[in-house]
Amino acid sequence: MSEIQRLIADGEGRQLDFEISADDKQNIARILVALANTEGGRLLIGVNDKGRIKGVNPEEELSVVEEISHGYCQPELNIESNIWEEGHHLLLEVSVKKSEIRHKAIDEGGRWKHYIRVENLTLLSNKILERTWHLEKCGQDRPHVFDELTTGFLKLIREESPFRISKLYKKSGMKMNEVDKLLAQLVYWKVVQMEMSEFGTFYSIKE
Repeated sequence: MSEIQRLIADGEGRQLDFEISADDKQNIARILVALANTEGGRLLIGVNDKGRIKGVNPEEELSVVEEISHGYCQPELNIESNIWEEGHHLLLEVSVKKSEIRHKAIDEGGRWKHYIRVENLTLLSNKILERTWHLEKCGQDRPHVFDELTTGFLKLIREESPFRISKLYKKSGMKMNEVDKLLAQLVYWKVVQMEMSEFGTFYSIKE
């Protein structure tokens, strides 16, 4: 088995995605931004979702990807490329490194949004995650002892865990912005765990 066959056999994941072509520019932008915002990774163009090699014209595809990086990603992504040959087919590999700058991709409505990679999915970020990114950049020390408000907040989370944030808005008695701020702090301090999936975002006490 060749190196590229082994790579494809591992399947799509947190750091690897397959696409037949770069025709859907907004989708490609979302994938590349998500990889850069998470752990970095590679996009193989010329392979379908089932891992079947279809092949592409790599020079043409790379030209499209460069256009995507420049016009559909903000800030522009630094990409690297590699061409693979497998039998009679050529594939284009586009790789991005994990970025300390959080990138956005433009959606169908012309809005710039953050995306992340969760397992083999590209997901839209949320306001709690974006608040934790800000805390990671600025830093905020965890108190040695939590105040009464935070202690009560954690008790509610423990009782309702796992839960969606909408339930916390209803049951905490706090303003939405106050909930957002405190929840982001607790996620940043690794007291609360945030789990994102295609079914939504759920929070629980981190064991």
